[in-house]
Amino acid sequence: MDTTSNPLLASTFFYEDDGNDTTVNLFEQPDWQVALWAIAYSLIVIVSVIGNVTVIWIIMAHKRMRTVTNYFIVNLAFSDVSMATFNTAFNFVYAIHNDWYFGLGYCKFHNFFPITAMFSSIYSMAAIAVDRYMAIIHPLKPRLSSTTTKVVIAVIWMVACSLAFPQCFFAGTTFYPPRTVCMVEWPDDYGGVHQLIYQVAVIILIYLLPLLVMLVTYSLVGHRLWGSEIPGEATDHYQNQIQAKRKVVKMMIVVVVTFATCWLPYHIYFILGSFNRDIYKQHYIQQVYLAIFWLAMSSTMYNPIIYCCLNQRFRSGFRQAFRWCPFIKVTEEDNMELQHMRTFHTTRSYRTETTSLTARKNGNKQEDTVSKLIKA
Repeated sequence: MDTTSNPLLASTFFYEDDGNDTTVNLFEQPDWQVALWAIAYSLIVIVSVIGNVTVIWIIMAHKRMRTVTNYFIVNLAFSDVSMATFNTAFNFVYAIHNDWYFGLGYCKFHNFFPITAMFSSIYSMAAIAVDRYMAIIHPLKPRLSSTTTKVVIAVIWMVACSLAFPQCFFAGTTFYPPRTVCMVEWPDDYGGVHQLIYQVAVIILIYLLPLLVMLVTYSLVGHRLWGSEIPGEATDHYQNQIQAKRKVVKMMIVVVVTFATCWLPYHIYFILGSFNRDIYKQHYIQQVYLAIFWLAMSSTMYNPIIYCCLNQRFRSGFRQAFRWCPFIKVTEEDNMELQHMRTFHTTRSYRTETTSLTARKNGNKQEDTVSKLIKA
């Protein structure tokens, strides 16, 4: 899958031989149209960079926010901001001008990094789903430690780099007077066995498989959290705990659905192109590609908005980060959300919760206090 520079656009249908060993741009756009697309793509970069950098700051600057789930959110935010910074603007310039200005080295990086970042993003989401599954379905089993979480993140990036390496290795620049194109030159040319196998493998590994994992885990978690009633005599602490878990799971489900929706048209576009290359010769295809690519890249800017809307602590963190704005006020509740640690005692990822159980014995109520281990 040519996820970045889209060599099909550059070498196949954007250029046509005029009989003098030169090429002409058949899809040149008027200035007003280029300006509208530039504004749309600039919006992605600005919102993504500001939002994801703020998310990273909120988590790393506040000890209370440094949880297993949030470490994966940091990795997800880093992947998104990197994609927006190193891919979105460059690919937009290439698609608009149909000329690669950035040299061979960046051509290789441009084909390598987006697959790496996409893999890191979606497997961070999958790791969060598995972590939530273990915390809610198997609360007494050991959770990931901070060190183990960092090791998992490192493994995700190593596997991502390995998967993206063929794109980097076969990427190159070719001069078609008067323009230069950046493309992945597969050993048996585009549409051959190598390219097709790689494209199918990438789609399965960075889209279908992790989404399947998240579908299963969140379905089981959702059934546990929403499919059963909270006991009527449950303590307020227990009820608040369930509600908090529901909010976190709901937030992550929205993140996953947004990611899947944004990237689905992009994957379909390349799958169709693999079987019918003629679609790239249609006059309207450049506008279709720019719209599909915008939707895919826009996935990098939605997560901070989702966190802010659906999570009180992130909302408090955003207020603190932007407290210099005249219309944003930081309350004492915001400070408490981020600074105050839990008041109950924690030991080795478990905490002791004391609840009262009422039993009837010989017609009299007898209240026994028991302690049970709950996952921290």
